[in-house]
Amino acid sequence: MTILNISLPDSIQAFVAQQVDKGGYGTVNEYILDLLCQEKAKAEQIESLLLEGLDSGEPLEVTDDWWEHKRSSFHL
Repeated sequence: MTILNISLPDSIQAFVAQQVDKGGYGTVNEYILDLLCQEKAKAEQIESLLLEGLDSGEPLEVTDDWWEHKRSSFHL
């Protein structure tokens, strides 16, 4: 495991301490690790969705006219 040291302003340190207490984390390390794991999962999901989009069929050129047609098809 790698050790990473970061400097935080006092206001952010206080916020982190509150989040550790509220979230039931044992340590600041657990809280930060959880945040980073959540961000990694989001990035992986976005990549998966982008790849799914690429594999979904023929590409479609999206122009201003295309968007206008889409907007006009909604009956708001």
